[in-house]
Amino acid sequence: MPGLSSEAAEELLRGLPDFKILGLLHGASNYTFLAQLGPHRPAVVRAVYKPAKGASPLWDFDAGTLYKREVAAYELSKVLGWPRIPPTVVRRKAPHGIGAVQLFIEADGRHFLGTNNAPVETWMQIALFDVITNNADRKSGHCLFDKDDNVWVIDHGLTFHVDQKLRTVIWDFAGRELPQELCGDVERALIEPRLLKTPLVRVDQRVSVGYAPDDWTAWIKPS
Repeated sequence: MPGLSSEAAEELLRGLPDFKILGLLHGASNYTFLAQLGPHRPAVVRAVYKPAKGASPLWDFDAGTLYKREVAAYELSKVLGWPRIPPTVVRRKAPHGIGAVQLFIEADGRHFLGTNNAPVETWMQIALFDVITNNADRKSGHCLFDKDDNVWVIDHGLTFHVDQKLRTVIWDFAGRELPQELCGDVERALIEPRLLKTPLVRVDQRVSVGYAPDDWTAWIKPS
């Protein structure tokens, strides 16, 4: 929503009392709902709701954890400063129980593999983020463009696995040197107090020294 800070959006997503399901979002592997939250002026807040119990069983991801991974990815993006992920929170009081609630982005249909004018730096940030989070589900359609040409990335339920799971369409930067500013962001994130309390992320040494690995592998240290 224009002019709304991430923190303000998070509060609205958690706390607005009126929670109305508008319908299912088709094409998703799990039950994913478009919702309307209110009351709020000048307009209601639209959100994407992914209840924990709506996730399909997976052999390699623990049941009931996908919504937590969505929120963890968002929290990490805030610490790094990239990429753009819509504000995402855990909400307990919702029509189908606890789950992730994410601010809905009005997208125009463009994506990574289509015609777009996003700078190379944006895609490099997204690619590196997927390595760090061990993202097993980076599809082209998970990169959304808004009317201002901002790129937003969504669908981070299949992240932070203890085994190597990276699966992505963004292979453009494999083997290339990473910009120093991105390396600095990662180093600062790894000592960020908010992240030290949750042993989610451990970056592969080849990334931390400044090079994108040829196979873009990353590993995650479990608790």
